[in-house]
Amino acid sequence: MWNFIQDHWRDGVEILILAVLLYHGYRFLRATRGARILTGLLVLLLGLTLISQLLELQVMNWLLERFSVFLAVGLVVLFQPELRRVLAELGSHRFFSFNATEEASVDQLIEAMVSLSHKRCGALFALQRGIELKPYAESGVGMDAKMSLELVGTIFHPKTPLHDGGMIVDQGRIIAAGCVFPVTQKDLNDRSVGLRHRAGIGISEETDAIALVVSEETGALSLCYKGKLEHDLEANELRTRLQQILMFGDDDEEETTPGKQEGVTIADVKATFARVKLWFTRDWEAKLVSLVLAFLLWYVIHDQISRGQRFMFEMGSATPGAVKV
Repeated sequence: MWNFIQDHWRDGVEILILAVLLYHGYRFLRATRGARILTGLLVLLLGLTLISQLLELQVMNWLLERFSVFLAVGLVVLFQPELRRVLAELGSHRFFSFNATEEASVDQLIEAMVSLSHKRCGALFALQRGIELKPYAESGVGMDAKMSLELVGTIFHPKTPLHDGGMIVDQGRIIAAGCVFPVTQKDLNDRSVGLRHRAGIGISEETDAIALVVSEETGALSLCYKGKLEHDLEANELRTRLQQILMFGDDDEEETTPGKQEGVTIADVKATFARVKLWFTRDWEAKLVSLVLAFLLWYVIHDQISRGQRFMFEMGSATPGAVKV
């Protein structure tokens, strides 16, 4: 067993890399009209290639090799808008942009919340992070608009149809409004906490999103994260806390008694296992299909490489006058 791992661990790494690329490519393209076309073509080509190689169908192999070049060009033309969107989102990712987009959107969002607070207009925001909020976005009205003070004020104006629901924001863009969020079932002693606050706590319990609330009665600004409510914050406090979570995550440390040695706690271990379990269970069908397709793709490419190496070796051995070392 150990010898097998030593000989083939690189193959496993290659399959995992291919699976990750396929899965994230599916996530980017699944909402587009061409996603089914791409999936069908990929499954068809992999199936035909696998069958032709297993049964050694030389004509089919020749046709697939010649057809693959034209197919690659056709896919680039067909999915040009999607490829541009993928590259744009990759370039605007926080890892490459050093949170420049996040900082600008945070300032705009805080400014909009302060304006709504002065007007006593209630509002509820959910900032999407690692876990997608698509199921909650589908309960509202889909949008794709840049965050702005005027647009947020219009949506949450009491006379508009969308002011009662929540707004979902992702990377500084509004992706849905008028959404229905789950309401927390925990007992809250604070009488000033209304339904918007309970919905903000609920969405932060179900996902890793950050919920922001503007109270309609008092105009108070609140933040909900991991099921905890931070109520009645000043604008500067809210901005600092929000930037802190976006940059470093939740750094709230457990209270330690004097002389207690700091280190990894049981809660940290449980949280890590919970995140790992969530990663494996969320969207597991797509991840399993990506892994299977990655293995098939790796097998087809690896087999072609092996055939080419054997052919070159045989040609070198059959050359007249070849010197064997």
